Amino acid sequence: MEHNDISVGLDIGTTKIVAMIGRRNDYGKIELLGTGKAKSLGVHRGVVNNITQTIQSIQVAVDEAINVSGIKIEEAVVGIAGQHIRSLQHSDYITRSNSEEVISDDDLDILEKQVYKLVMLPGEEIIHVLPQEFKIDGQAEITEPVGMYGGRLEANFHVVVGQVSSIRNIGRCIKSAGLDLAGITLEPLASAEAVLSNEEKEAGVALIDIGGGTTDLAIFKNGIIRHTAVIPFGGNVITEDIKEGCSIIEKQAELLKTKFGSAWPGENKDNEIVSIPGLRGRDPKEITLKNLSRIIHARVVEIIEQVFSEIKNYGHEEPKKKLIAGIVLTGGGAQLKHLKQLVEYITGMDTRIGYPNENLAGDSDENYSSPLYATAVGLLMNGLNKLEKQKAREQELEQLNANKIEETVVEEETVEEQVETKPVEEATEPKKSIFEKWGDKLKDFLDNAE
Repeated sequence: MEHNDISVGLDIGTTKIVAMIGRRNDYGKIELLGTGKAKSLGVHRGVVNNITQTIQSIQVAVDEAINVSGIKIEEAVVGIAGQHIRSLQHSDYITRSNSEEVISDDDLDILEKQVYKLVMLPGEEIIHVLPQEFKIDGQAEITEPVGMYGGRLEANFHVVVGQVSSIRNIGRCIKSAGLDLAGITLEPLASAEAVLSNEEKEAGVALIDIGGGTTDLAIFKNGIIRHTAVIPFGGNVITEDIKEGCSIIEKQAELLKTKFGSAWPGENKDNEIVSIPGLRGRDPKEITLKNLSRIIHARVVEIIEQVFSEIKNYGHEEPKKKLIAGIVLTGGGAQLKHLKQLVEYITGMDTRIGYPNENLAGDSDENYSSPLYATAVGLLMNGLNKLEKQKAREQELEQLNANKIEETVVEEETVEEQVETKPVEEATEPKKSIFEKWGDKLKDFLDNAE
């Protein structure tokens, strides 16, 4: 059975690994065919630090997705994050050999491949080359150059760079888990695909994806990616602070955070207390919710301030760079109570929580509409988009080949017709011999003489 229209997204996070199999239905929505989830054991702050444990976790998630869907999968689009990720701006150009021909996708590919040849710092590799604006023969602010005429094609690029070792480690984990790497995508870009609308990207928006080990930022303006950053703090540091501050074990700290945690201490009254079972033979521990939210608040403020300083680095206060759509929060950390209000208070920007359910088919399991699965849904969408582009290109090539064959057939038919008509011409108008021509001339001469 062929599965040409099916793709797989694999989110290798610090706290969880999610494998998602899906396809696009007739209405353009994502139909989830199978999903698998496993606890992530070998990843720290978005970077693989234990190959064996990561491979095992990937296999558990992938096997579960295969069992649910009944589809054998061979490759996956994988997300990458971590503190080693950085981004830079770069301009480049190509001079086209024939300016009389319109600019095609092939020209854009040549320009993009040229940027991939940039010399990076030792141990670094380019992950993404994202075109922003194009310039053709000096004419600026062109967003779609395909189909236009021009000799010099220029573009500004947003280049995302990562550590070679981290990328290779991810590749090795995927290979050892029995899969091929269909593509590697920066996680905030995948999350943006899942939770942001085109209108928001056009107006200007900052996506903040709060994961377990990292907080990822992606800024869009005029429909184009403008800035990306990865901050090496996430939900896990909040859990760690609760564990230390309340002298409890990690499992209890995580449960306290998700069930009773709040980013706004003023919400809890002093007499609100939660009792935690003590370790073997010890008395239970009583913790006030006000104290718990104070611990959470302190760390969340630190994370948001770091993200906000990145938004300031982009220059959001400039009129042309204003983020009209404000901030969209997603990722598992976005589920923390009163986080939206705290972000609005610190940044002064409109904020909403981003859910991936807008892109999912109506009959999808509600659990997967959570911000927790935004990256996995985005990676799946990324894989499906790649398949669709590939199909469109193949159809284009087929059409070109068909046209060439048609032209060849027409040419051959024309040649045959010419060959066939020659004998007919010869039959109706036979060639005259030299004597006959001389006889005719003599006859004409005599006629004229008379």
